[in-house]
Amino acid sequence: MKKWFLKKRKAEYSKIVNELGVSPLLATIMANRGVRTLADARMYMAASPELLGNPLDMKGVSQALRLIEEYKEAKIRIVGDYDIDGVTATYILLKGLEKVGIQADYQIPDRIEDGYGINESIVEKAYQDGIHLLITCDNGIAALSAITRAKELGMAVIITDHHNIPLVEGESMLPPADVIINPKQDGCKYPYKNICGAVVAWKLVCALHEKHQVLSLDDYLEFAAIGTIGDVMELQEENRLIAKLGIRKLAVTENEGLIALAKICGINLKEVTAYHIGFVLGPCINASGRLSTARHALRLLLADKEEASVLALSLKELNDERKSITEVYQKAAFAQVEEHYLKDKVLVLFLPDCHESIAGIIAGKVREKYYKPCFVLTKGKEGIKGSGRSIEGYDMYQALAEQEQYLEKYGGHTLAAGLALADEEQVVLFREAINRSCTLTEEDLIEKVYIDAELPVSQVTKPLIESLKLLEPFGNGNRKPIFACKNMKFENTKVLGKNQNVLKGILKSSDGEMGIDSILFAADAEKIKEEIESKNLSVLYYPELNEFRNVESLQAVITDFA
Repeated sequence: MKKWFLKKRKAEYSKIVNELGVSPLLATIMANRGVRTLADARMYMAASPELLGNPLDMKGVSQALRLIEEYKEAKIRIVGDYDIDGVTATYILLKGLEKVGIQADYQIPDRIEDGYGINESIVEKAYQDGIHLLITCDNGIAALSAITRAKELGMAVIITDHHNIPLVEGESMLPPADVIINPKQDGCKYPYKNICGAVVAWKLVCALHEKHQVLSLDDYLEFAAIGTIGDVMELQEENRLIAKLGIRKLAVTENEGLIALAKICGINLKEVTAYHIGFVLGPCINASGRLSTARHALRLLLADKEEASVLALSLKELNDERKSITEVYQKAAFAQVEEHYLKDKVLVLFLPDCHESIAGIIAGKVREKYYKPCFVLTKGKEGIKGSGRSIEGYDMYQALAEQEQYLEKYGGHTLAAGLALADEEQVVLFREAINRSCTLTEEDLIEKVYIDAELPVSQVTKPLIESLKLLEPFGNGNRKPIFACKNMKFENTKVLGKNQNVLKGILKSSDGEMGIDSILFAADAEKIKEEIESKNLSVLYYPELNEFRNVESLQAVITDFA
């Protein structure tokens, strides 16, 4: 079930329209995304690196610069993470240090062998290798025992991370690192708290380069953008600016790995968008950490032209394999919900044979289908591991914190989290407890769809579609505009696509007004075709330009109907 809402938020419309020269429709769409003042609108429309936050405002950066200077002749190791954010953060730190003449090596944990982030085994190996300074990226803030051990062994530690600060009885519990850089820690004055790990690492590198007078504000910017979009950060405030600038930089990148990956995926980097990063390039980078080792993805970013072609093909093949595995376990998850847990408000699914690396993807698919928070648990080498994806109004991290007696460990964000349990018995107890404490109402479990404006398809023009590009990049926190129209017919429909999941036809008003070519993506396209035939419809859509054989045409992509 879904509920549609037509948004109309208060904003300084006349100022925004007159001062920035945008249309009233664009001003409305911006207001619906929280851009309500002229100052907010200027930031939203901005594309200047000078508007980025000052790295030195981030707590710990100045101290980290001093520590790096102290250890610049010593052995330094970067400890990253196996997802796209961790890989890009590791790359940024490696190349950023190298640019000022400081050499470092790296360690990226194995998802299966090591689990998430730095651990005591990684610390012991660093000690054996004679490492003097450890720098984490996209992890470390919850690694109390590992960092404690590193200090016992005499190593210096800089943590760069963006995850929530662990709480014990309501108090922040920080590991004993020499320096912690995390905008979410108490006392940090950096204004943008919800940046990804790659951006935190990039801020440190920017400060380091400024100190050495080699600063170029667009150095590694494409990697900060890839981390931001790939880790599904909200594209608001600084994140939006980083994504916008980074996409522009990606269009002219000199990184042979990114060039090769785009080529093998059929992407023209001159026309790259946030969609290509989030749904094509990003999954290939993530696939290595899911089914093999994330070191392959990092090697791609560090590769020369010849090696990059080989590695890019390998990553695409891994992602294709990941897609096939996902499809199998997605069906199994849906069946488990239908057979056993349809009445639960929080879905806790146990798929013991599912590869733990795709548990989060499956949880997202289940969340999308049933609009309920979902945890997918699998049998790991030691105990049970899993990932969760949440819905609006349900803080998944906080929900896990309330059930920590059943968990070996946990971490994450409001809308996504990871967890580990000791055994299958704890799975049952956890499922019962988290549902018992859930305060979601039936109303909360109805998905809310927010409409930007009523817009008859007859008013869709090429200039209108071109103007919507001013709102890009689209993604989490800055979704594509959604328009509504009533009393419509979807005619001359036919089912297309390799998987028969595309319904194509002409959308036009019931009074016969000129229509627009339209498509609807759905697994049950044939069933929908029969359902809507000859029916009066209310339709939600977004307009785009479709190019086929060098001919442009207007097109509506239908996102929902009633």
